[in-house]
Amino acid sequence: MSTNVRLIRRNPDDLLVGLVSVSDRASSGTYEDQGIPSLQSWLDGALVGTCQYATRLIADDRSTIARTLTELVDDVGCDLVLTTGGTGPARRDVTPEATLDVATKPMPGFGEQMRQISLRFVPTAILSRQVAVIRETDDHAALIINLPGQPKAIKETLEGLKDSDGNQVVPGIFAAVPYCIDLIGGPYIETNEHVVKAFRPKSAVRTARS
Repeated sequence: MSTNVRLIRRNPDDLLVGLVSVSDRASSGTYEDQGIPSLQSWLDGALVGTCQYATRLIADDRSTIARTLTELVDDVGCDLVLTTGGTGPARRDVTPEATLDVATKPMPGFGEQMRQISLRFVPTAILSRQVAVIRETDDHAALIINLPGQPKAIKETLEGLKDSDGNQVVPGIFAAVPYCIDLIGGPYIETNEHVVKAFRPKSAVRTARS
């Protein structure tokens, strides 16, 4: 979706997701974007229930990123916005700054866990600057999370790490996303436990769909 049209929730638990790929080269057509297809493919496999997407491919520009995030939450009505790209130390990497520009509450635990996961693979993960925030309006709130730029790293960050028997070694960040969205008044999200198991306190768990 490339226009600023508000998504219409088809049922109360319909998840509205904004996917934003931040890249000068991909947005200019120098190469094909891989961020948005990777995000959508992972979510399609991880989520149980209905989901709608609004996608944006934009350049590494702080004001453009901030404006895009604001539109996706305030105008399009997204419950969750995932960005990919622009989180390193290079001069053009300004996604975290733009994300903080539109925040009403920081959620530092997400960034801390993302770096812990990535450090299992590469020491340069310490250079990543991903953040997560809540953006609130008078009648709506959304969770915004910065993710890495590489498809493999996106999957590892969301799912976490598993051993050869499929047991969780390090939790992925998406395990906490459904309950976070519960707490800010969003739809009830269920996940495919073979991909990632959502964590909720027992008092917050609904009866599973048949």
